[in-house]
Amino acid sequence: MFTGIIESFGTIKAIGSRGEGKVLQINCDLDLSETRIGDSIAVNGACLTATGVDKQSFKVDMAPETVQRTTFKHLNVGSRVNIERALKLSDRIDGHLVSGHIDGTGTIASIERKSNALILKIKVPTELGEEMIEKGSVAVEGISLTINQILDSGSDKEFQISIIPHTAAITTIGLKRPGDEVNIETDMIGKYIKQILIKGSASKNDAGSGKDAGISMALLAKNGFL
Repeated sequence: MFTGIIESFGTIKAIGSRGEGKVLQINCDLDLSETRIGDSIAVNGACLTATGVDKQSFKVDMAPETVQRTTFKHLNVGSRVNIERALKLSDRIDGHLVSGHIDGTGTIASIERKSNALILKIKVPTELGEEMIEKGSVAVEGISLTINQILDSGSDKEFQISIIPHTAAITTIGLKRPGDEVNIETDMIGKYIKQILIKGSASKNDAGSGKDAGISMALLAKNGFL
């Protein structure tokens, strides 16, 4: 489990292939003397398992599913990445609960400067956009961020986020340009609630009631919750 508060930049030192999977060697500025083989480390928001560790670098294996679902297929030797070690239960949760399980990718549609902030619009597939709400949380490249607005964009959806100078300086979000692809993890609590409601509505319909009773997706949508 992670919080979306990035601890360090990392740099891809080496990339190996294992069929459709990959093996990465990553240098970072963190002291990894307490990190052990088998520990979880989030790289650009994806929870990966350390398979080799020395003082300031670590190695991870990526399954084909991880490569296919994330932006890792575009990384090269020298690429910068965001690093966060797993949450300790004694830590403050300064961001939000992040599982490190990437739901998909989005594309940066635009970047504009407004006073001291960078305003990013990110286009995502509709199925990801439906799991977002204004003022809700989202992890972009592993960074815990707040959604300012959600906009329709043809067959897709866009959401808007604000990046303060500190976040731009210490994460890869400050290096991004329009057209860049980014890893997206929607809020886990929202996903669980959505699944429960969908299954609950299906069960009521299967029972032959003829109409949904109680809370349903239609009722939430009608009242502005979706």
